[in-house]
Amino acid sequence: MKVAIIQFPGSNCDWDAEHSVQNVIGLPAGRVWHKDPLPEGVEAVIVPGGFSFGDYLRCGAIARFSPIMSDLQSFADQGGQVLGICNGFQILCESGLLPGALVRNDCIEFRCLNQKLKVENSNERFNSEVLGAQLTLPIAHGEGNYRADTEVLADLEANNQVLLRYSPNPNGSINDIAGIRNQTGNVYGMMPHPERAVESHHPCLDGLPVLRAFLQPLLQSSPVQLSA
Repeated sequence: MKVAIIQFPGSNCDWDAEHSVQNVIGLPAGRVWHKDPLPEGVEAVIVPGGFSFGDYLRCGAIARFSPIMSDLQSFADQGGQVLGICNGFQILCESGLLPGALVRNDCIEFRCLNQKLKVENSNERFNSEVLGAQLTLPIAHGEGNYRADTEVLADLEANNQVLLRYSPNPNGSINDIAGIRNQTGNVYGMMPHPERAVESHHPCLDGLPVLRAFLQPLLQSSPVQLSA
């Protein structure tokens, strides 16, 4: 297993993430229960979307205390690749692996649609030359409104840590932020679902370059053949 997908009680995008990585992109992937340790030899971790237990208090507020999260913290501290999608993004923010917080959409509605996004020049793998200037990815969330205090927001912008911006904004997220990375560039979080846009029967294939960008360090050292 090269890519671990953490499975929380209530997760509903863990299978989609596993399928996207293993069957579409071609890297060995597997689901890991939130009470189990992170397997040895894992090179990347995805915290998937859906829901996690305790979300009725605040999204990710209880999941951050799951036993596997201490392993994930150590993995990230050692430079391991981590991607949080939707509820996974919320969990990464709650656990302190990413700055800021996700709160209720300003429209007070659950937003489920194919969303246009502007790609920021965040780093060499997540930029408009690699991903294209604009993407369309599905969103499905009630609490995707990204918030950060003035100092954190200024640091994100100054350090080029914004990955994606909504265009137009569906939830009131500050500075139209749809995804960010940490300062060292190994932990990523986004509300849109790239794993739902990787096959011909999906709305589009714009999720493929996003997942490949995240997994690029693994792909460079792997002989796998990528599917179209």
